[in-house]
Amino acid sequence: MTEERTQHTARIPDELAGQRLDQALARMFPDYSRSRLKSWLLDGSVLIDGAARRPRDPVQGGESVVLNVTADVAVRAEPEPMALDVVFEDDDLLVVNKPAGLVVHPGAGNASGTLMNGLLAHAPQLETLPRAGIVHRLDKDTSGLMLVAKSLPAHTALVRELAERAISRQYLAICNGVLTGGGTIDAPIERHPVDRTRMAVRDGGRSAVTHYTVVERFRAHTLVRVVLETGRTHQIRVHFAYRRHPLVGDPVYGGRLALPAGASEALREVLRTFRRQALHAARLELKHPVSGEALAFDVPPPLDFLALLRNLREDVG
Repeated sequence: MTEERTQHTARIPDELAGQRLDQALARMFPDYSRSRLKSWLLDGSVLIDGAARRPRDPVQGGESVVLNVTADVAVRAEPEPMALDVVFEDDDLLVVNKPAGLVVHPGAGNASGTLMNGLLAHAPQLETLPRAGIVHRLDKDTSGLMLVAKSLPAHTALVRELAERAISRQYLAICNGVLTGGGTIDAPIERHPVDRTRMAVRDGGRSAVTHYTVVERFRAHTLVRVVLETGRTHQIRVHFAYRRHPLVGDPVYGGRLALPAGASEALREVLRTFRRQALHAARLELKHPVSGEALAFDVPPPLDFLALLRNLREDVG
């Protein structure tokens, strides 16, 4: 792991008098998030008039600030050339269409061949950013759109937009069972108490809210459009399983295979062999993290998802 050492010196403007110190610093150093500045205050990396201060201390204006930051470059992945499906790219932002089966971050058993490896080869400057600029993740077997920041100001802005729920993420999913209409699933999620690789709806968990509308109904399945209000691990998969409508093919939360009575052999085969969750990140809406321009991106589902839909439609007709 490498380190990037930076020192900033400044004076707190008079117009910030009365604000909390962490709030004032966030205004003065917009390239860094408030949470990061707060952590540096707590570990003594920020000196105000030569002394350590608490994040909540009010400022008077005119104080000297010395910000000594040591940013660990947390990327351990090696760059690997990879054919990326780039939907949009400029100096600050990269939008990619991730295929199903591609792991996002390196981990145990996945030291190479991940999206992060490919991103580092595509844009080497990402090595200096947290998580190589990746601001949100998709499960390995979920396809679709992902946001990647290419600069520190863009990363800070995108993380803030996500926290403020200012980025719209829309998914297409095929679930088991016939839904009569759309709705909202508001159920807290946390780690499963026994199987730590799974998530579960549990009292006292983190707030999780999923909105969905029905796009198309089939004899024993439903195509839904899902909008996330929060972004918990496995949120869509856990919420629909909790409602007893797990996603088709989900190897963790899917339960028993749902075969319509009298289904054709083609449909039976495609349902039996669909071994991933039928979930696709289809649309992103956001403001450009630097220019503020309104952006929207759409990508169609991959071929296996479309083949499943085609067989479900033929079964109805």
